Amino acid sequence: QVRLVESGGGLVQAGGSLRLSCAASGGTFNTYAVGWFRQVPGKEREFLASISWGVAGTYYSDSVKGRFTISKDNARNTVYLQMNSLKFEDTAVYYCARTAVPWTVGGPGGTYNSWGQGTQVTVSS
Repeated sequence: QVRLVESGGGLVQAGGSLRLSCAASGGTFNTYAVGWFRQVPGKEREFLASISWGVAGTYYSDSVKGRFTISKDNARNTVYLQMNSLKFEDTAVYYCARTAVPWTVGGPGGTYNSWGQGTQVTVSS
């Protein structure tokens, strides 16, 4: 059973940057797509970005396109989310997740069945 652990969250001023990490143990990212999501209390979980197994395919939601960048390091079994130009409305708990089936592209319609515990990002205005 793969275990995902997010890190890198924290408090940052609006306009600042953070880099989130999602490390996998007990499994691999090499042949799976990985996505980043966020959730605010009382709202549905929101898809932000994903990166496919072959790195060639990345997807971004309109809300973060141009500000956030997803990348992966297969050797470290880690996926990153670089977040720039942060806004107050980016405040949320951020989660990473791995797709249920290998060799798929992920995206907002992918099926993700392995989730991390989340990391809090707070952007002060």
